[in-house]
Amino acid sequence: MVLTPVHSQAPGTKLRSTICIKPGFSLVLILLAGIAFGQTNSAYNHFKIQDDVIALKESFHDPVLTPFTSLSLKEKKKRIWLIGSANAIGYGSSLVILSNAWYKNYPHSSLHSFNDAAEWEQVDKLGHGWTAYNTGRLSAAMWKWAGLSDKKATWIGGLSGATYLTVIEFLDGHSAEWGWSWADMAANIFGSGLFIGQQLLWQDQRIQYKFSFHRKNYKESSLENRSDDLFGNSWYERMLKDYNAQTYWLSANLKSFFPKSNLPPWLNIAIGYGADGMFGGFQNLASDANGNITFDRRDIPRIRQFYLAPDIDFTKIKTNSKFLKTVFSALNAFKCPAPALLLDSKGKFKVYALYF
Repeated sequence: MVLTPVHSQAPGTKLRSTICIKPGFSLVLILLAGIAFGQTNSAYNHFKIQDDVIALKESFHDPVLTPFTSLSLKEKKKRIWLIGSANAIGYGSSLVILSNAWYKNYPHSSLHSFNDAAEWEQVDKLGHGWTAYNTGRLSAAMWKWAGLSDKKATWIGGLSGATYLTVIEFLDGHSAEWGWSWADMAANIFGSGLFIGQQLLWQDQRIQYKFSFHRKNYKESSLENRSDDLFGNSWYERMLKDYNAQTYWLSANLKSFFPKSNLPPWLNIAIGYGADGMFGGFQNLASDANGNITFDRRDIPRIRQFYLAPDIDFTKIKTNSKFLKTVFSALNAFKCPAPALLLDSKGKFKVYALYF
């Protein structure tokens, strides 16, 4: 969906609509759901089983009963309305803002598709999956806090990320500048499916989908200027848009797979993917509206990068602090800095003492 046409006006424009809006909205959900996680133990301590407290019937389907089976019916309804309203307002308002601030400035068309599967060495597609996974994971946490069973919270929350991104894809499909991307949809479904599948199978996220970023300094002024045009200049813009500086990780919790081992419960091993040498969606070439070439660095190879590194599952760190539970929940969407091994598509091998 991140379409960067060849002419000079386009670089960075589509990037701003798809990459800036969606991860930014996900960060809000991460914070809200982190607060919900932080309330888990405190809610359990305040809602003791009494005569006027019901056992939620849907919970008998869960392999492990959650603390929220002891919520009163009144409190459950209150929380469901609160979370439902927050989701409706958050999703709805962001889509209205996106539509009015971006799509209305470009001509509309009938629904059509565009094949962008080869763009940005697929790093942008991993961004779609990360957004869908973490939006779903943390939305599900809020629904569990509201009193839904694990299974219901998993389906409702887990599908929310893919649903939200599908609406944005629909807006793209009706814009003459871009189009519906099946590659984006596949990434969205993968992200939601990774969360839902693990939750239904294990009632746990043994493999987490994480993101890391480092500010990349380009050695040549022409490349730095091109990067400013494509990705913005501030650290926040670069974090959201500079695909050369992003890495996406699948981080597996070792103790979850080897429960009888003496490994610490928080220790993960992560496999990462990134790319470098990208100064355009499909190639390092750009021209203006008249067809005059304004940037040509096809001599720079576009390189895929594969990483192996230890990681931390912050949710496995025991604490009674609601504040720390909130922080740990939010942090678990991001890969912690650690030593790493790199192997790229050109055969280069490198050891990092600390990589993020």
